[in-house]
Amino acid sequence: MIILGVDPGLTRCGVGVIEAGAPRRLSFIHVDVVRSDPHISQDLRLLAIYDGIAAKLDEFIPDTVSIERVFAQENRNTVLGTAQAAGVAMLAAAQRGIPVALHTPTESKLAITGNGKAQKVQMERMVARLLNLNAPPTPADAADALAIAICHALRPAGALEGGEREQHLTKAQRQWAQAAQHASRRGGVRRGM
Repeated sequence: MIILGVDPGLTRCGVGVIEAGAPRRLSFIHVDVVRSDPHISQDLRLLAIYDGIAAKLDEFIPDTVSIERVFAQENRNTVLGTAQAAGVAMLAAAQRGIPVALHTPTESKLAITGNGKAQKVQMERMVARLLNLNAPPTPADAADALAIAICHALRPAGALEGGEREQHLTKAQRQWAQAAQHASRRGGVRRGM
């Protein structure tokens, strides 16, 4: 199963792609950060984030998109931008018929380290270890995106699943999903950094 993790942000949106095989067998595929220019209007910033995530979805054809659930922060503007970035990631996935799962930072920490209050450095080291990387990915948004993908692989849970989800998909979304599955079976997923 190919999982694309998203650490939403309006300036920097982390995107990490992994493959989950047998239980607890994970492989690194890709990590990147989609950026938007803070000097342009918010609608254009969201469009840049959407376009970047949509391009990753079309390139890696994931089976699931795992997004970090927005949680309350003291800075209202930060939480609003983060929520909007998460929304465009969900929209891009929904347009392609890809299931979306939301996981909190605490769930991610618990799944990866066994400690829901793990420090960022501990998380980064475990992400590198679980994916057999020589060093933790940088910047932190990239490592967080991989962590949220790993969380989903280790603690599978999704929004709409199975038949319930099928009822909500349009014909175009079903066709895209079928084409994506066919391409991935033929080795259509490109790997690399």
